[in-house]
Amino acid sequence: MRQTNWCVITGAPCSGKTAVIDELKRRGFHVINEVARAYIDEQLAEGLLLYQIKADELQFERHILNEKVRIEVSLSANETVFFDRGLPDSIAYFKLSGIDSTEPLKKSGYHRYKHVFFFERFGFSKDQVRSENEATADKLDFLIYDSYRMLGYDLVPVPKLPILERADFILTHL
Repeated sequence: MRQTNWCVITGAPCSGKTAVIDELKRRGFHVINEVARAYIDEQLAEGLLLYQIKADELQFERHILNEKVRIEVSLSANETVFFDRGLPDSIAYFKLSGIDSTEPLKKSGYHRYKHVFFFERFGFSKDQVRSENEATADKLDFLIYDSYRMLGYDLVPVPKLPILERADFILTHL
């Protein structure tokens, strides 16, 4: 296992992760945007519909997992990088889909994140990329938290604050 200076921003859908990632990028930090959202946006732009993109859940989740691994392998462990979701998030998504989570569990052991920031969730809102509903978001909140804890991470809870204050909160923990 390789110790890194990487930080994960995670939590259920609608917790404000992407807005804070964008703010950290604006402040000059290296960020990795959410892999699943980028992939779905790309597929939608090619004319596919969300249900088509996720029709084979195993194939979809494996693609996301393997893309996360590919990105992590390409990064320096010494650089401070902020991820919008880390590899252990895939454990939660595999479980949510009823897929055996052995593969993401194993791959989550390659690197060790320096910090994991767990965002408290705001109210749920649907968009063109989100396939979840309120109940699924609640379940994911638990599954994501549990996935990181199972791997021995001490999660830093990030309260509901305005974007700039959340970014400042994270930076004080570095």
